[in-house]
Amino acid sequence: MEKIIEQFKSIPTTSISDTMNGLNNFDPSIKPIKEEYSFAGRALTVKIPVGDNLAVLKAIREAKPKDVIIVDAKGDTYRAAAGDFVIGMAKTLGVGAFVVDGAIRDINGIKELDFPVFCKGTTVAAGGKAGMGEINIPISCGGVTVKPGDIIVGDIDGVVVIPQEQEEEILIKSLDRVEKDKLREEKVSGNKEEIIKYLDQMINSVK
Repeated sequence: MEKIIEQFKSIPTTSISDTMNGLNNFDPSIKPIKEEYSFAGRALTVKIPVGDNLAVLKAIREAKPKDVIIVDAKGDTYRAAAGDFVIGMAKTLGVGAFVVDGAIRDINGIKELDFPVFCKGTTVAAGGKAGMGEINIPISCGGVTVKPGDIIVGDIDGVVVIPQEQEEEILIKSLDRVEKDKLREEKVSGNKEEIIKYLDQMINSVK
């Protein structure tokens, strides 16, 4: 895996989001189906019409190892973009994670696969396969523009997008943010005097 991907994997999404002023966060309803799931990888984008998931299969077929499949399902939660069989194929072929602005089904089977899946919810209805949809194009997923090759990071707090053309800059700023947060925590946590100083500083900074 690329070094930059490994570095982003160690950074909480909250710190990355703060670095980008909260502008590249997926809709907060898109969450992991298991709290412990986290991932980082490059986006393989999928655009599908409501209820049709054939393009998801095309993406799985074309994916490189560790690619993150990002599916714009228009927020639909009636029909599933994937079930345990489809997710199982993705895992076997080396996909790094599966994120959909929509629903999945067969949730117990997917949980048994121990593979990072992030979605809006679950449903019982299968997706159709009429053949519509596109892969590897710019999409809107979870209210955010995602382009093929952008870095996607997900954890229990949600999913963020790092535009490919800004990834080095955002990595440096995110690592710096993590270090500053750590130092602040060490200085302030459990210390009443420092807590008061910090609160006063924050309150007065907006006057």
